[in-house]
Amino acid sequence: MVALEKEGANIVFGLPGGANLPIYDELYKSNIRHILVRHEQSASHMADGFGRVSRRPGVCFATSGPGATNIVTGIATAQADSAPMVAITGQVPTKMIGKDAFQESDIIGITTPIVKYAFQPMNASEIPEVVKKAFYISATGRPGPVLIDIPKDVQQNEADMVFPSEVKIRGYHPWVDPDLGKIERAIEMLLSSERPVILAGGGVIISGAFAELQSLAEMLMIPVVTTFKGKGAFPENHPLSLGPIGMHGHAEANKIMVEADCVLACGSRFSDRSVGTFEEFERNLKIIHMDVDPAEIGKNQTTHIAVVGDIKASLRIMVKMLIQKAVKREGDNLWLKRVNETRDYFRENLKLHPHPLGAAKVLRKLREVLPAQSIVTTEVGQHQMWASLFFDVIHPGTFFSSTGLGTMGWGFPAAIGAKAAKPDVPVVDIAGEGSFNMTENSLAVSVLDDLPVIVFLLNNFSLGMVAQWQRTFYDRRMIGIDLKNCPDYVKLAESYGAQGIRAENLDEIGKAVQMALKSNVATVIDIPIDPQEDVLPFVAPGTPLKDMILPS
Repeated sequence: MVALEKEGANIVFGLPGGANLPIYDELYKSNIRHILVRHEQSASHMADGFGRVSRRPGVCFATSGPGATNIVTGIATAQADSAPMVAITGQVPTKMIGKDAFQESDIIGITTPIVKYAFQPMNASEIPEVVKKAFYISATGRPGPVLIDIPKDVQQNEADMVFPSEVKIRGYHPWVDPDLGKIERAIEMLLSSERPVILAGGGVIISGAFAELQSLAEMLMIPVVTTFKGKGAFPENHPLSLGPIGMHGHAEANKIMVEADCVLACGSRFSDRSVGTFEEFERNLKIIHMDVDPAEIGKNQTTHIAVVGDIKASLRIMVKMLIQKAVKREGDNLWLKRVNETRDYFRENLKLHPHPLGAAKVLRKLREVLPAQSIVTTEVGQHQMWASLFFDVIHPGTFFSSTGLGTMGWGFPAAIGAKAAKPDVPVVDIAGEGSFNMTENSLAVSVLDDLPVIVFLLNNFSLGMVAQWQRTFYDRRMIGIDLKNCPDYVKLAESYGAQGIRAENLDEIGKAVQMALKSNVATVIDIPIDPQEDVLPFVAPGTPLKDMILPS
């Protein structure tokens, strides 16, 4: 525990078991707050949410065997979205490893493809250095999860401990400082382009490069689109903001992205969900790629100029160079005029679902009532994509979702982790009932550990995204999607000691959110919506952005 405390860990999310009881015995003597989860998967999601919001590794504990395997989904989620996390598992005693002992699993072998690194100290004296290395690896460069698997006898053994003040890891040298010459070339390419666009990805949020991004966009008067993971990297009420691109991106963002001749991609991995088809996306497009991870450069798209380094540092240098050059784009150029016309057209003409509780109306009501600095997480499904389309992030770095792995059940425990990181900030999980069902037992954690969050539940009584795909691609052959209005979410919330509210019109939704913001316990707001509503606009898998499907 001393090693964890020296790394600044003050909260651990976990569940004890036979193979990690010695760790818990030491935890009992420490000042670290333990939050008891109801399932180890939720522990990993809470640590993930804590890590994304605090931008330092969240910590989760699990025992061996099924306890360890239960956190695998959370580890994979953190890896896919570059979230800092240190997962510490118990293991059978060293003499029993490899003998199929009770509750033994090769968690090192299982997680090696989905962690930045995995440690298994075989002597107690190794633990301080291993913990120091784990936190360093997790938080530096491109963040991600690190696993420490500790055999039970190693936990119990006594040894002289040396707590290093710093560590060096052979072969691990995270690149931070960008090449100034590459930035100079990037500036020249941007200035010589007629239709430039900035594409902000999750790397902007991870590095906290919000002010630098906004300064660059305003200095050059370049429109900003984001990936879905980058949503919230740039204020979505800003005149230069077009919102997310991609499968469920804004119509105006996809349209302008198709017309651009140069893109400055900041911390984006060009996922298939963002760009559609790789070949079509880069056609007639010059790409400047900024990323802290050199492995991402050229992986999915042809890169004309690569700037490897921390996004915040890269953008700051770019802004300083532009100031020295006294360069500023005119605000009335033809490209910006085209951008504004496109935005205005889609905002005025895009048809919305006519239902009184259509997703756009419901989420805009939430935005209207919710304080701008509130933290928002989402589950995975239609509601997630509606949030992409209709919930504007005003204060940068306050919106988080499982994007890379698309993990159902992530949003609620992640919201609890976010609340633990920032207890004075309202936290809302935009949810669908299919996803919420997977981790709703974390209501007990929210109530008993005094971490009140709001679950804003868009309830269409079905697995909505699967239903939409069956309607669209499978000739309406509907199977396995009907949740049959079970359970009653108001009663479910109340059974945990939380507050349950059913809101059946926009006025009731506004009042429910206000009540939830004042509550000292978790609140579930159950909002019945139309099961037939689809997420539109929509870019079908395997098709380019230009072929997006619009509401008819």
